[in-house]
Amino acid sequence: MTATALYNLSPLARLMLVGLLLALGPLAWVWYQHRRATPLRRLHALTLLTLFLTFDLLMFGAFTRLTDSGLGCPDWPGCYGNASPIGANADIAAAQSAMPSGPVTHGKAWVEMIHRYLATSVGVLILVLAVAAWLRRGRNARQQRSSPWLPTLTLLWVCIQGAFGALTVTMKLFPAVVTLHLLGGLVLLALLCVQVVRSGPLDRAVPPIAIATGLRKLLWLSFALLALQVALGGWVSTNYAVLACTDFPMCQNSWWPPMDFRQGFEVWRELGFTGSGEHINFSALTAIHYVHRLMALLVLPLLGVLAWRLYRVPALRRPSRWIAALTGLQLATGLSNVVLDWPLLAAVLHTGGAGALVVALTWTAAVSGRQ
Repeated sequence: MTATALYNLSPLARLMLVGLLLALGPLAWVWYQHRRATPLRRLHALTLLTLFLTFDLLMFGAFTRLTDSGLGCPDWPGCYGNASPIGANADIAAAQSAMPSGPVTHGKAWVEMIHRYLATSVGVLILVLAVAAWLRRGRNARQQRSSPWLPTLTLLWVCIQGAFGALTVTMKLFPAVVTLHLLGGLVLLALLCVQVVRSGPLDRAVPPIAIATGLRKLLWLSFALLALQVALGGWVSTNYAVLACTDFPMCQNSWWPPMDFRQGFEVWRELGFTGSGEHINFSALTAIHYVHRLMALLVLPLLGVLAWRLYRVPALRRPSRWIAALTGLQLATGLSNVVLDWPLLAAVLHTGGAGALVVALTWTAAVSGRQ
């Protein structure tokens, strides 16, 4: 494979231009659809659309990872120093010829670069939200509930996400980095969701929905355990441990198969290797898979109980239905990944379901208050 520098910033300006051009579409759509609305309501609509597009980006990121396209372009931020795979055609062809089943192919390069284009455009939209929030600071302050600091924090976080995206490539899919990149995307969804709740003008605001202290504690406990389960799921995916167990409810025809927890949960190591440079053994992959499965036995029923408790609060029946439906989706797609040999659609939906659950729980927490 042709050697290439891991970091080549020469195409950065052109990539940013592509991201800006892509972001102009959503910006124009919001302006046209809400041209007669107040600036605050247009800003609220743009925040909601940015949340939706960020969720789409999360799904496409899962597609990129699951199609082994994460190294489709082995440098950052471009592709062999070019702003698109078109300019890198000769390098990609040489790499594909040297290793036909390797990480670099024309198709994978396009998937990887489209992911980077979309990520750049989302970054532009988040920048617009932050700038707009600061420009409106002090103007009509009585008609808005949010400060500019939350959009600023979101902008800072998306920059951190960009850095993790670069490390994902340059550190060759280092499992800890890829998992943190996934978790960072979910944090970004949560930050944007809170912005959506808080960005509306006061004339449309509703008082916080009062819930009992016990229910609020259950909500936060569910959130914490969901975050842990997502981290475990990311660890399964980034270590390619999904197929360590291909039967259910047992694993390898055993209720407690051979497992190496020390190797499996050694965090700082290269993909497929231990920290000492040895190949990771199959029992370690089994441990990674089985811990995620055992955690699901706790988290899924807990989310079911949370949905039932929230349904008893009339104002929260809609999010309770979403939580219940998404919990069922996670169960169905998780089982499909095991028994159907990790189908791409089920795997992408499993990541999307996790993201949607984060949004549903975040929205519920943001609109509710103590009784």
